[in-house]
Amino acid sequence: MERHILSSFTKGNKEIVMYNSIRTFSYLFGYLPFTIKRLNKVKKLSNKLDPAVRDFYVDEVPRIWASGILKRTRSIISVTGIENLPEGPVLFVSNHEGNFDIPVLIASIPKPFGFISKIEVKKLPIINDWMEQMNCVFIDRTDKRSAMRVLSDSSDMLKAGHSMIIFPEGTRSKGTGLQPFKSGFAKIALDALVPIVPVAISGTSGIMEKNNNKIRASHVFVEILPAIEVETVKTLGRQELVIHAESLIGETLSSIIENQS
Repeated sequence: MERHILSSFTKGNKEIVMYNSIRTFSYLFGYLPFTIKRLNKVKKLSNKLDPAVRDFYVDEVPRIWASGILKRTRSIISVTGIENLPEGPVLFVSNHEGNFDIPVLIASIPKPFGFISKIEVKKLPIINDWMEQMNCVFIDRTDKRSAMRVLSDSSDMLKAGHSMIIFPEGTRSKGTGLQPFKSGFAKIALDALVPIVPVAISGTSGIMEKNNNKIRASHVFVEILPAIEVETVKTLGRQELVIHAESLIGETLSSIIENQS
C-alpha cells in the first residue's frame, strides 16, 4: 500500500527556492508558540493516561508541525508498508539521509515515537519541551559515558511502552549512500525485548543538503519493512542483528533508487 502525504512537487527557480526556504523556516519556529496551551495541558495529563493513549495525544501536535513543514517545502512524501506496523512498542531502525528525516518520519509513521537528539537542542525553548513529552533521549557527544546512558534510557522508554527510533549510521549520509551501522540499536532491542521495525528513507537530502542548505522540493520515499520479531531478535544476537538490519535497509534503498531510474 502506498500513501502520498503531499502532492505539490515543484522544481523551483531561484525565486521559488528562496520563497520555500523563508516560509519553511518561518513555519518551523513560528508555529511553536501557538502550541504552548496544548503543551501545558499535555504536561498536566501525562501521569493520568495510559502510556499508549498519552503518546497518541502528544503526537497530534508534532504530526501537524512536521506535515506543515513538509508542505512548505512543496515535497512529495510517498509511504509504503504501513500495514507492517505491529501493536505495542517497537524500535524503529532507519537510515539517516538528511535533516528532514525526522519531520518526514513523524508525518509518515502513524505510530508515536521518541528519538535520540543532540543535547544542544535542550537549549531551544518549546522544542525542548515537546521533545521531552515525545520521550526523546538526549546525548552529549562530548561525554563518552553519555552514549551508554542513551542506550539504557532508550531501553527504559521501550520497556515503559513507548516506541523509539534510532539511526544506526550515527550521522547523516547526505545522499552519498548507506553508511555502516553501529551496534547500539541491537543492544537496545535485546535489552528491551521488543520488535525491530526497519525503515528505509530516500530523498530527504534533496530538500536541503544537496542545495547548499537552501530548501527545494524533493520526492521522498519511505518504506516500512516487516518487523523483526522478538524471537528472531533473540536468536540472531547483537552482531547478526546489525548485519541483518543493514542488509534489509540497504536492499530496499537500492530497489527504491532502481525504480526511480
